[in-house]
Amino acid sequence: MAKQTLKDIFSQLKADLIGKDSYRGVTLSYSWLANQLGHFSLAFFPTIWVYYAYTHLWHCKHAGLWSAISIALFWFLFECYNFLGPLIKKKQSASKLVYVPDGKYVFEPNWWNVGYDTATDVLFFILGAFSAGNMYEPTAIPVWANLLLAIILIVFPGRYWYLTKIYQQKAIYPFQFRLSQWNFFMEPAQANLIKDYVASAINNKSHLLVFGAKDQGKSSLGVGIANELSIQHHCCVYTTANKLYSDFFDTSSSDWSWRYCDLLVIDDINPGDPITHELVAAMEFLNMLDQYQAPHEANRKIFKKTAVIWILGNQSQQRQYRTSWEKMIQEELGVTNYLSIVLNHQGKRNA
Repeated sequence: MAKQTLKDIFSQLKADLIGKDSYRGVTLSYSWLANQLGHFSLAFFPTIWVYYAYTHLWHCKHAGLWSAISIALFWFLFECYNFLGPLIKKKQSASKLVYVPDGKYVFEPNWWNVGYDTATDVLFFILGAFSAGNMYEPTAIPVWANLLLAIILIVFPGRYWYLTKIYQQKAIYPFQFRLSQWNFFMEPAQANLIKDYVASAINNKSHLLVFGAKDQGKSSLGVGIANELSIQHHCCVYTTANKLYSDFFDTSSSDWSWRYCDLLVIDDINPGDPITHELVAAMEFLNMLDQYQAPHEANRKIFKKTAVIWILGNQSQQRQYRTSWEKMIQEELGVTNYLSIVLNHQGKRNA
């Protein structure tokens, strides 16, 4: 589906750097750039202050080099604590700022991804520290070493993370959310199904039907799953059912739309309990997909070849409600690779 190119990266970079964010808003890619500049600055300026302390208080030889090493080491140890704390201590904490919040993860974080992010931060800290040290120790800290580190940061982790933010922001998620942040109740068997879905949804073009009452975490689960795939540089699109109904009739969609995405998240199709009335029945949804005419083969084909997450409510006659949607997806859209889950905080698995 839609993939971002080097041209797209430069186009986004131009949009992020030119113009004032006070009137245009802040993108995820802009935030990432600002964040890394912050890491650079948090090492650059303290290195200058430490240099003067080493020079005037302790008369340290090669103060520029040692001040850079000191600040770089400080931030390295801080990031190790920040990253390895939950892994090494494996203790729960009531604080959401330190270690792991109360309760176990339903979905483990992607520690390799978190580790790569941590390593990127550390490299920017090191670049900031040694850039400041270079001003005082140009012979001990050659300029070419800083330039080489800057090039490595831009070409490898910089390109990856900046591109990742573009994929995330183009999905138009209503909020930023990782799957590991989902902390509602879920049976282990269902959690394993979700993990398998994340691993295979794009290749298998599989559909996921999420049922549950109000405040069961349906939307956040859908966003969390899709966001994990956005981070893997898949084209994902979030939309609500009401918006999608109009998009069914739009023939001038851009490349990054429900027609061309790898994964589509359809939220708020039905509200669920305590509202017991089914606002949109399965066949009514299909009727809008067909544009109130004979079966719209083009639209149906898109749903068949795209992974879709359906955020649905649940009702008192739950089995009949689920069956109607499953039947529509299987028999009308021709999707055979799908799974259904019901979210229930009380741990009672619905039939």
